[in-house]
Amino acid sequence: MKTLKYIHLILFVWILAHLTYTAVDGLTGTPPPSDFAVVFGNTVNPDGSLSPRLKARVDKSLELYEKRLVKKIFVSGGIGKEGHPEGTRMAEYLRKKGIPPQDILTDDKGNNTRLTAQNFVETQGKKSSVIVVSQYYHLTRAKLAFAQEGLTKVSSVSADYHEKRDAVSLLREFLAYYKYLLFP
Repeated sequence: MKTLKYIHLILFVWILAHLTYTAVDGLTGTPPPSDFAVVFGNTVNPDGSLSPRLKARVDKSLELYEKRLVKKIFVSGGIGKEGHPEGTRMAEYLRKKGIPPQDILTDDKGNNTRLTAQNFVETQGKKSSVIVVSQYYHLTRAKLAFAQEGLTKVSSVSADYHEKRDAVSLLREFLAYYKYLLFP
């Protein structure tokens, strides 16, 4: 019985430590100037507009571009149940905000974090430096995916958007991180 209690305690401490690390990693730090901002996709509304969460990610990349912290923006996502290609919609939004088309690279086949990292490396190579842009809870795993693809200069910044479901998403990231770590 005592052994089971120790196992539960160790598991609890491990999960708590990992979640704390993930939150601190995602919410702190100042990324260095880099070649690209890589924006991960999310929901596009049925009318084709960006959901508030996705808009916050794209707005953060726009901020990085305007501050000259990145030279180009790589927008990546899949096609959600709403039927809109996320990368294309993000690129359209950025063009409307004044970003020159040649500074926006679009990936509509980034259906998950790993595919976004793979698609970036396939098109841009391993020598680029990147700032990954997503919600704070997703950044630790996103950086892991890029590192597994051979990129060594990867930093991150979180979107300025928080909601109640972030707590559940943070817990989900615990399992997702170890899935990526153990099954690259």
